[in-house]
Amino acid sequence: MLDLPGHPVLDKQLLIGGCARLPLATDAARLAAEVAALPASLWGSQGGRIGVHRAAEAIFLRGYAPAEGDRPIEDREPLAQLPCVRGIITTLIPAAAQRCLLARLPAGANIAPHIDQAGYFAKTIRIHVPVETHGQVWMLAGAQRYRMAAGEVWALNNSAPHGVRNAHASLPRTHLICDFLPSPALLALLARADRGAGHAG
Repeated sequence: MLDLPGHPVLDKQLLIGGCARLPLATDAARLAAEVAALPASLWGSQGGRIGVHRAAEAIFLRGYAPAEGDRPIEDREPLAQLPCVRGIITTLIPAAAQRCLLARLPAGANIAPHIDQAGYFAKTIRIHVPVETHGQVWMLAGAQRYRMAAGEVWALNNSAPHGVRNAHASLPRTHLICDFLPSPALLALLARADRGAGHAG
């Protein structure tokens, strides 16, 4: 299975809980404009993702979908068109980036609760930055649901059950999703993160 030999397994329940909002922010308008300007031809597929993720379209910016095998984790061509995204990956988040993608969930679609099982996921910290969202999108993590606003930066415990619900009749939801190796600076941000933003159910 996909793994990162030599890196420790993380206690994400201790570090994150379900979801934790980091004390960081992005330029939401600039980020949304950059992503909106991507050629339509880059969308329209799952980017190699399978299973519950088939409900969403994806553009990989670094690396490849785990289902495509143990391929290099390196920058992909679309990232060159996204300087704001590159800044988030390389500067805003103080850690080494691994796989990164844009994921767009169509209106009315859901990603069923699941756990990311491979060793790679147990050893990295998953960060979500909402790009395009609205009030009828919920991230489900454990027994909590979270509403993530555009431009916010969130850590997700993907070693526990999690999913997404987009209840809007016409609007999609797009997130920048990146995995990072833990670093002292990122762990310090997690220690200061807001873990109380969830709602029961």
